[in-house]
Formats: sequence, C-alpha cells, structure tokens
Amino acid sequence: MVKMESTEEQDRKLVLEFCHLLEKSKQLFNGLRDLPQYGHRQWQAYFGRTFDVYTKLWKFQQQHRMVLDSKYGLKRWQIGEIASKIGQLYYHYYLRTSETNYLNEAYQFYAAIRGRAYYSRAAKEDRPDLMVKKLRYYARFIVVCLLLKKMKLVRELVTELEKQIQEYTNTYEPEDHLEWSLVLEEIKGFIKAEAAVAVLHADSNPIILSHSGSGSRLSPLTTPPCERSPHMTLSLQEILIVGSACEQAKFSELTMDMFRMLQTLEREPTESATNPLSMSHGLHGHDASPAASRIPPYGVPGSKGYLENGRHYRDNPHKYLLYKPSISQLLVFLASGFKELPLGGALLLYMSADGCFSTTKHPEDYGYELGGLATSVKRDSVDGGGLSCRGKSYKENHCLYPGDLYPFTRRPMFIIIDSDNSFVFQHIPRYFGQPLVVLMSPQDVPPAFQADVQHHGSLFTLFLHSPLTALCYICNVGDVPIHHWERCQTYVDRFITEASRLVTRCRIDEIEQGIGFIDSSYVQFFGDDFLRTLILRFVFCDVVLRLHRGFRGRHMRPRCEPQLPANELLEHPSLSHIIFQLASALDVRGHFSEGPECD
Repeated sequence: MVKMESTEEQDRKLVLEFCHLLEKSKQLFNGLRDLPQYGHRQWQAYFGRTFDVYTKLWKFQQQHRMVLDSKYGLKRWQIGEIASKIGQLYYHYYLRTSETNYLNEAYQFYAAIRGRAYYSRAAKEDRPDLMVKKLRYYARFIVVCLLLKKMKLVRELVTELEKQIQEYTNTYEPEDHLEWSLVLEEIKGFIKAEAAVAVLHADSNPIILSHSGSGSRLSPLTTPPCERSPHMTLSLQEILIVGSACEQAKFSELTMDMFRMLQTLEREPTESATNPLSMSHGLHGHDASPAASRIPPYGVPGSKGYLENGRHYRDNPHKYLLYKPSISQLLVFLASGFKELPLGGALLLYMSADGCFSTTKHPEDYGYELGGLATSVKRDSVDGGGLSCRGKSYKENHCLYPGDLYPFTRRPMFIIIDSDNSFVFQHIPRYFGQPLVVLMSPQDVPPAFQADVQHHGSLFTLFLHSPLTALCYICNVGDVPIHHWERCQTYVDRFITEASRLVTRCRIDEIEQGIGFIDSSYVQFFGDDFLRTLILRFVFCDVVLRLHRGFRGRHMRPRCEPQLPANELLEHPSLSHIIFQLASALDVRGHFSEGPECD
C-alpha cells in the first residue's frame, strides 16, 4: 500500500513538473514578441533561455509519455503544439541570425507534426481555436518549405490547407473565414508567380533545381571565380531587404522580390546528420518524434556551445527583412545595421519599391528634389496632413530620398534600387571617401511585360537572382527540359567567369598602363562572394538587355554608379559572343540584335 502511494506521489510530481515546464515555456515564448527586432545582443540571452526550457519540456514529455497520457490526459494535439512552437523558435532564430541551417531544423519539426498526424483529431475536439492553430501551423510550414524550395511538398500542403479551411468554415461558420480564404489565394498567387520558367524532368514534370545556379542560394558550385588581390578587403556583414511594391505577389510579409533576394544573399544550408525522427528515450511503441538532441544543434546564444562569436565571420551576412515599413522604421533598422558593422564590414541596402516622383522643374538639391521611393502607404504620425506651409512645398513623409542615405555612407555601402524611379539614386555623393556602389534597375520595361512584372516580381531582381531564368522570361521561353537547362547554364557560367576575369583585368591595366579604369569601390567589394555575384549578374543583365531587340531606350536598361567601363567590360565582344551562343542554344537568337554567327 505504501509502495502504491509512493508511485502515485511520483506520478503526481511528474505531472506538476510537466505543468510547470509547459507554463514556463508559454511565458517565455509569448515574451519573444516583446524583444527588439533590431540589434544582435539584446535578444540572444532570452532566446537561449527559451530554447533551454523547450529542450527540457520536449525531453520530459518523451521520457514520461505513459504517465502523462494516463494521469494528465496528454493529447496528441498538445504534443503537436509543443513541436510547432519549437519549429517557430527555429524559424524566428533563422530570421534573426540568417543562418539557413535553422530553416532545416524548423522543417524537421513541422514535418514531424504532419508525418505523425498530431493535429489529426483537432476537428473532433469541437474547439475552433484548435482548428485555427492547425491552420496557422499549415501556413507556417508552407513558408518554411517555400524558403527551402520544396515546391512539390508546398503544393501538397496547399491542397491540405484548402481542405482544412473548408472543414473549419463548414463546421464553425467563423467570422474569420474570409481572412483564411484570402490567405489561401495569396499562397496560390505566390506559387504561380514564383514559377517564372519551368524546368522539366524527362517525364515533363516540373522540377526544382537547388544547386545548378538556377536561382538557388550560393554554394561552392555557384560561387563566381575570382583572382584575388590585396585591395579586395571588404566583407558583406549587414543587409537590409525592403519590399514596398504595392501590387506585387506576397505571402507572409514576403514580396516576391524579397523572397528572391534573401535567397540570393544566403548560402545553401548543410544537411544535418542527425536523424530527426529517431526512436529515443525508451518510448518503445510511442510515435517517433524529433530527437531532443536537435534542440539546439549548433548551440544558442547564451550557451557554451554557441560559436558565432568564435568565428571571424558568419556563414551568411546578417539581414533584416522589412515589408512596407514606415520611414522611421526603415531608418532605425538602417542605423542598427550601420552600428553593428565590424571593421572591414559592408552594409547592403536592397529596396524594391514604387517611385515617388518630383514635380520640381529645375532641381538644385539632388538629395531631395528628384523624388525617391515610397516605403509605405501609411504615413508616419505627424501634426497636420498637409504637404505645404507658407507657400513652401514639403516632401512626402513616407518616401525614402537619396539624401536620407547620405549619413550612412560613412561606412562601406552597397545599394540596390529596384524601382520605376531608381535613377534618382545615381547622384549620391561620396562625402566620406568610403566605398559606395549603387546598382539601379531599368525604370521601364516593354509593354508586353509590364503587367506580369508588376505582379510577379521585378525583372531586374530576377536577373540578380537567376540570370538564366530572366533571360528565358524576356524571350518568352516558358519551359526548358532539364538536360537543355544544364547545357544553357554552362553558357551563363562561362559569361560570369569571363566577366570576372575582365573586371580583374581592368584593375590590372589601370595600375600598369592607366587605362580601363574601374572604380576602386568595385574592387574592394569584389572579394566578397555575395557582392561579386551581384556585380557580375548585373553585368549579365546589362549586356543581355543592351543586345535584346525589345529593350530600346536608356530607361529600359540598368544603371550603376560609379559607372562600369563600357569598352573594357559591358560592351566587350567576348561577353556579347557568349550571349549570342546562349540565345542560339535556346533557339531565341531572333530576339537579339545582329552579331557574329555562333558556333
């Protein structure tokens, strides 16, 4: 009898301990939303504590599942909710650190929820809030799969989500059913826009390429070659990616341009060797769950295993993603990135936005009188709504002007502007003598592309993300067999290699002979893998549009400041020849101006 009481007491203590861990985990998780979104150090210790508690909670429910099932009444959806929270932790940790391996960790937990059907009985609980949790889980899982380019799984999840939304609507007739319908349409529209060109397998089914230079993250196979020099001193460390284009396809506060650019500025994640669904901790007969050893795999801030500060540089530059920010938010995040720059680090600002146009006929101040970029349709809160006072015209409050960026040029800065008013940023002065490069999109596209580009994402960003996809798109090539795609990709690789050689050659010629001038800013940025990739893809874009028959007029081609040499680089015969060869391989030679016959 005493022994039975002892067992009951032990079980009671286990249940109390589980309740304590569960409550503590919820408190810490809810506190994450109050952490500052900018800066590196303010949130690290808090994330570390949150990871620690979820580690204990996950291990605890694995080790004591039988007791928790019988004495606490632990339900499968509750296990799913814990796993979902851990997946969210990893995803938000990825957003804050830019380390793509954490995306894989988030995926493993989300996949386990689906594979083990943790939410399968949610509809039978007669709780609409539980169904909403299930729908949110699907939406989050889809975002992670999109970022990992698991498009086949994305389509399966969208089908399941549509079915779940229908069931939720029919069962509860909720007030938010229209919101969920809009979420579904948003996802479908995003997927459609993302597939600019279909690469087909031998059986004519579309496939997703992740290591072939087709718009994937950077990998050893896709990193452009470079002849190093002592002048290549800078490393990209801080990035601001801003998406404010009004009509563009989006999902979960990621516009298509943001989605493409953030992948362009990341390295391929490495596959974890740990089996995420291993049977462990003596469950014997319980469903396999993500192993507790996954939390955390690389250490978290505040723990002894955290290695980020032990390395000179991160694998990926740190980045902020801002969707339609107010001008004050944008400047705060810019200032934070500026403040966090280490010695030898560079800051990149990428903006995809609609133009704010000036009506000033004779501008004297290029910083503010030529217009700028609309950051958000929401105006900052200021007294009065008028734009003029005492006869003087005020500037738009929600517009980023070139002059707003002047203070940040105290440190090395690389700017990419994708807008129909991009050229106003070509006059930014180098007051402080620091390296500065501005890449500007064409301000116009041929009428045949205008509607698609407005919704499906910018052509310029597509060139920077996937040069071959962009070339196919402007030549109306909708699908390409995989073997043919890989052959065409070799031409793109040859172009990038030759362009890299020419950039280096320009610098050598300048030093030795005083000709072929290329601004030192390009040379200093050229040693960084990401910045070199962007510069060379910009060259590809410029050469292709210069030769394409449909892009006539200076406003239909990109610009850069400082200007790149024309004869020695942008109009070099070797680069044009490769483009003609590529066009012939795609059977679209007629889209390009006359040139030498291609082999």
